[in-house]
Amino acid sequence: MRTTEGVVEGRWRSGLAEFRGISFAEPPVGKLRFAAPAPPARWEGTRRATDFGPPPPQSGPVQVESARDPDWLTLNVCTPDLGAAGLPVLVWIPGGAYITAVSSDPMYDPARLCEAGLVVVSLNYRVGVEGFALLDGAPPNRGLLDQIAALEWVQRNIGRFGGDPAQVTVAGQSAGAGSIAALLTMRRARGLFRRAITHSVPGSHCTPALAERVAATLANRLGTSPTAAALSDVDPWRLADELTALNADLPADRKQWARLAQVGVAVCPVIDGEVLSETPWSALTGGRASGAELLIGHTRDEFRLFTVMAGRMGTFTDHDARTALDLFAPQPHGADAYRAAHQRATPEELLETVYSDALFRMPSLHLAEANAVAGGTSFLFELCLAAPASGGVLGACHSIDVPLAFGTLDSPTGRQMFGDLPGPEAVRVSHELQQAWTRFVATGDAGWVAHRPDQRLTRVLDTESKTVPYPEEVSRRIWENHTPAPFDLETT
Repeated sequence: MRTTEGVVEGRWRSGLAEFRGISFAEPPVGKLRFAAPAPPARWEGTRRATDFGPPPPQSGPVQVESARDPDWLTLNVCTPDLGAAGLPVLVWIPGGAYITAVSSDPMYDPARLCEAGLVVVSLNYRVGVEGFALLDGAPPNRGLLDQIAALEWVQRNIGRFGGDPAQVTVAGQSAGAGSIAALLTMRRARGLFRRAITHSVPGSHCTPALAERVAATLANRLGTSPTAAALSDVDPWRLADELTALNADLPADRKQWARLAQVGVAVCPVIDGEVLSETPWSALTGGRASGAELLIGHTRDEFRLFTVMAGRMGTFTDHDARTALDLFAPQPHGADAYRAAHQRATPEELLETVYSDALFRMPSLHLAEANAVAGGTSFLFELCLAAPASGGVLGACHSIDVPLAFGTLDSPTGRQMFGDLPGPEAVRVSHELQQAWTRFVATGDAGWVAHRPDQRLTRVLDTESKTVPYPEEVSRRIWENHTPAPFDLETT
């Protein structure tokens, strides 16, 4: 297959044509370290495109095994028909708290979506310090710039793979969804996609002042200065490990890190005034960005995954609940409103509700509403199907929707959620969500009534799915007129 940069040779898999590890930008190392993505160089001959590209350095407690190959900025294309023209295109932006993102995860296997008639693209982009630390001498939000470079590659090349560059939908979950929320309002991303799918949009952004403190702290731990020139001398994987260590230390210094300490991740998109001028919610409601066709949703028990992963199930105290309310409930009366609305809740139930709302559910709801205000169409869903594995303790937790949407219940993550033999309820919800995706990507219609302020209709995906008024009405009222604000040095 000839791209604008050169010829690539992929492989056939179960009747689908797959191309992996195609560079959409030059490796961001050497003089390009911490720089905006540079266009890929042209090449002669044929490059094999049968293996996934290496992921960028990752941070977090679970490390991704990979060769230390610097060719991080690559994408993958799977198409049902190389000879077709005008097929709708889905571009998947993986998430992972802005510190990890791996397009090769088996959970993102595009086969079932391709079999439904979509051309599916997935990509790697810089995360952690490489992608989001605010450094003197480097453009901010480099991870977002990488995503734009990948979308530009799609515009140049996807027609050669049977796709329609005018029918591109970007999709992502968690930090991938947060990235897309930003792309919806960025001038540099205009015209690069038509529709968007966002699952569990996080409300995480930070001010330049906070981002500068994070960069200075990281540099100080390494005995250097927070500049692109100085940190370019630090091995990328060592830098990623140092971010992992800083993330682990954040909760011990709540006075310095405020809400960031409770989130436990030191980097996220920066409202820098250059690459990202304001939050997506204010840009859309303020008329500084146009609405789009948007399929958006969240899970019912978003925070449960983090409770279980941290080993905190059943251990949260009244003090923990008070801290969550003080830091994340909307001011000045949100904490009292939560307690009044959940008088019989245990400290753990109250904490999980507050965190689920503040981190994912309300940012998602408010993005749906802001998009509608800006003239777009928002199709909202809540996933309520509980994961049966692990005795059901995970509930309808964060990330449970991803294997359902991709139809990868047999992936390692899918099996962790649904067991080795998924039940008929999981299979049915997976089929419904896949149908919603493919229909939306092709037509802009998810298959249920769009969310409007007068009705707030929402598709609830469960053992018996139904379209009803927004099911988290209590939380909606508490958060009414309180859109996510960037994390700052202040505690309020």
